[in-house]
Amino acid sequence: MIFGETLRQRRQALGLTAEDVVRQIGHSASKISRMENGRHDFKEADLRRLLDVYGVHDQGERDLLLDLARAANERGWWDAWSDVSTKTLQTLVSLEDMAQRIRSYEIAQLPGLVQTAEYTRALIRANAPGKSEQEIERIIELRAMRQQRLMREPGKKLLCVLDEVTLVRPYGSREGMRRQLEHLISLADDPDIGFNLVELTKPNLPVQIGTTTIFDFADGQLPDIVYIERSGGGLYLQEEHEVDEHVKGFDRLMIASLGQRATVRRIQDHIKKFC
Repeated sequence: MIFGETLRQRRQALGLTAEDVVRQIGHSASKISRMENGRHDFKEADLRRLLDVYGVHDQGERDLLLDLARAANERGWWDAWSDVSTKTLQTLVSLEDMAQRIRSYEIAQLPGLVQTAEYTRALIRANAPGKSEQEIERIIELRAMRQQRLMREPGKKLLCVLDEVTLVRPYGSREGMRRQLEHLISLADDPDIGFNLVELTKPNLPVQIGTTTIFDFADGQLPDIVYIERSGGGLYLQEEHEVDEHVKGFDRLMIASLGQRATVRRIQDHIKKFC
């Protein structure tokens, strides 16, 4: 999907339609569309012809794009957990891996990237009672791997806007919830992780963006991509006006929220309630 978007940008920058490309290289418009939407493998011979059409003649740039295509064709590390992850989740994980900065706001639970295994286990048992213990542990394994990969990549930023309701609505035991909040405090010491807090009683907060994750990529490799959580599944937004609307909504929420130091103090206050 990501590499396909790169191809789309190249085509649109030249003012070409899919039909224009078809006339030059002979493929069907539907194949061009499937490639741009990430629903078709990228064959090197096809890509070389596309790059010729798109005027990409610099050898270094061509090699970079071909390397990206080869990576797109490979199975991701997360494929090992395909038994407990949907295609939507796998796309989310791949974006987490590629992004330089991740901005996240969740309204019903703490963000997955900052959850303890104990909190995750209780959360799944409460919301998906049909899952077996084996499935739950597999999901926890995947989430732990996502967290490890985030933490060991220098310079990757995570900015979470926490809703205060997620601090007062416990999952699991009181002791487990206390350990989860203590974990947030420990993460706040990391210069690459930031927390803001949407206060529970503050009026007129712009929270209508709902559960939203924004992915930013290094060196303008890709435009921002937004993931929004909806009942029955998530949705990825790439159209500029839709992305811009959610980015501005997130920024408004940031401005209306408590900053990092005040957030840490508020978390510490809530920890006392679980002692």
